[in-house]
Amino acid sequence: MRQIVLDTETTGLDIANDHRIIEIAGVELVNRKLTKNSYQIYLNPERTVGPSFKIHGLSDDFLSDKPLFKDVYQDFLDFIKDSELLIHNAEFDVGFLNHELKLADIDINIEAHVSKITDTLSIAREKHPGQRNSLEVLTDRYQISGYDRSYHGALIDSEILADVYLAMTGGQKDLGFDDNSSKEFKSKSFNGTSNDFNLVKIQASVDDVNHHKIYLNSLNIDHDNN
Repeated sequence: MRQIVLDTETTGLDIANDHRIIEIAGVELVNRKLTKNSYQIYLNPERTVGPSFKIHGLSDDFLSDKPLFKDVYQDFLDFIKDSELLIHNAEFDVGFLNHELKLADIDINIEAHVSKITDTLSIAREKHPGQRNSLEVLTDRYQISGYDRSYHGALIDSEILADVYLAMTGGQKDLGFDDNSSKEFKSKSFNGTSNDFNLVKIQASVDDVNHHKIYLNSLNIDHDNN
């Protein structure tokens, strides 16, 4: 099972006001374990970042020489292809990604390119109804630590969300056995008929049985009913 935990940073919240994506990042989970495979890219939004700079810390000058989405989209699509996307408030990020594809005259949408899109915000709301469920709140609630969140960044937020998702959905499923060790363990599991275990049977002697009965009688226990 391949999942991509995805996040974006944008110049603002509203596509209708010509806001654009300035960073895309994702980390890979395979069978609920983080791999070393990740994706991250900064993009030139072809506009100013405006007040959003205070959130992500990415300046117009920094982004000015970064590639345009239309020039690098294929690498991104290859990274997420056929995976399950895990996104916090998926409607927002998917909406922006589809908008970028449309602006680049790419006749495809994200939904058709992946196997499934899971909104981790919806999962959080089901588990914690009536409570705030922002990524910041969930990070504290599940005691996720070790990250510098001076600014919002798509890559670091993807890593944090991966930890939060695993915690919300039961933690790591894999206990550390590889395929071979798991098979070996299963082959040695006792099922009542296996010959993998050499059991030594020791027959109690008549004296042992008599001594045991005497001991039970001394405790006023009716051993015939036990």
